[in-house]
Amino acid sequence: MRWALVKVCLAVTAMVVVAFAVPLGLVVKEMAGDRAFTGAERQAASIGPTLSITTDRAQLERAMASTEPGSKGRMAIHIPAGHEAGAAGRPQEIGTRRASAEDVAATQRLGRASTAKAPGGSVLLQPTALASGSIAIVEVFIPEENVSNGVTTAWLVLAGVGLALIVGSVAVADRLGVRMVQPAQRLAGAAQDLGKGRLGVRVPEEGPTELKSAAVAFNSMADQVIQLLANERELAADLSHRLRTPLTVLRLNAASLGEGPAADQTRAAVEQLEREVDTIIRTAREQRPQTQPAPGPAAGCDASEVIRDRMAFWSALAEDESREVRLAGVDRPVRIPVARPDLAAALDALLGNIFRHTPEGTPFSLDVHNGKDAVIVLVSDGGPGIADPRAALARGNNGERAGSTGLGLDIVRRVAESTGGDVRIGHSVLGGTEVRIWLALHGGRTSRGERRGHRVVRRRRPTPKRPTASL
Repeated sequence: MRWALVKVCLAVTAMVVVAFAVPLGLVVKEMAGDRAFTGAERQAASIGPTLSITTDRAQLERAMASTEPGSKGRMAIHIPAGHEAGAAGRPQEIGTRRASAEDVAATQRLGRASTAKAPGGSVLLQPTALASGSIAIVEVFIPEENVSNGVTTAWLVLAGVGLALIVGSVAVADRLGVRMVQPAQRLAGAAQDLGKGRLGVRVPEEGPTELKSAAVAFNSMADQVIQLLANERELAADLSHRLRTPLTVLRLNAASLGEGPAADQTRAAVEQLEREVDTIIRTAREQRPQTQPAPGPAAGCDASEVIRDRMAFWSALAEDESREVRLAGVDRPVRIPVARPDLAAALDALLGNIFRHTPEGTPFSLDVHNGKDAVIVLVSDGGPGIADPRAALARGNNGERAGSTGLGLDIVRRVAESTGGDVRIGHSVLGGTEVRIWLALHGGRTSRGERRGHRVVRRRRPTPKRPTASL
């Protein structure tokens, strides 16, 4: 592109220079010739007053010598025959004649000035009236170098100016080409780097308007690619984490198989499957981009219905492990701006963590509080608790619990943040961990003052000796 632009500019400038320089050179040559003949006419006219007074040879020779052409032998006077200055009735010539007799006779006959070719140049024939009424001819010789005087210099100047214009146009075209080519090269290089997997490459948004628009589109495309990859990896990690729920059931059922080769093989297979799932989750999380996509709007669901459904599933496992279960606040519909699968995944992640990280017989509870601007879901257990709640909420570090991928609480956090809420970890009344999920109902975060004013009133219910599947 750069050299093509230079060639185009070179061709256009050359045509412009030729179109103007050639006619201008011809005009300069014509002006030089006109200047030489005008000077010759002026010198010939200076002899006219002398011829109108006298035709004496001596006086005419002195008058001729006083002029520039006459002093250089370039002037002659032709006096017609029969004039008193003639000898034996023949025409008389004073000075050196270079014009032919025919040209002189033709000028005398026409009675007006004329020019004619002569060896080494041209002659000007100027008729002048004598006192006797006859016509004398003043001849002024104009050498060829006088006609072209200054023409060569003018042509050289024009050629130099034209060459300078061509060089300048090439230089300007080259700079313009660089300004256009460099952004295009950067864009091409960035596209190659992106194709090689360097997702962090970006293009400076500079240069011509079209290339700047292309750079903006490329950067937007690269950001979209990162977001799509992040969504895919998050989906892989989330789906893998959801496998934890049936794996937890398998692990608990395998633990109750007793002793024997078949039971040992089943438990080993479940442990291996759990390790593979953990490996998939860690790999997907380690490869995620640094910039996470913002959570999108949810479709909405009835939180009470989803919680009752999931608690029915986990209550059966709790009964097998002699865990005491409490459920409150789900006796009426509670609409939240979260999709049903997302809420179910968040609940399974929290309840699965209770079964995984607390000993058998540890009680847990789930309370739902429906406020004006938010819905609060409290998941509490009577286990050992979390030593560092802040680190547990940090993605990739789920407290100090062994064997954790750290994705469970992150799933819960993203579900809460998709509504404008948040997740907090504290100590429960059961003595263990309490996870509070704040789900905003109107898509905006509630101020701290409003949250402090919204006190959670815990409902006390009689503790059943054995949970049922209907809870």
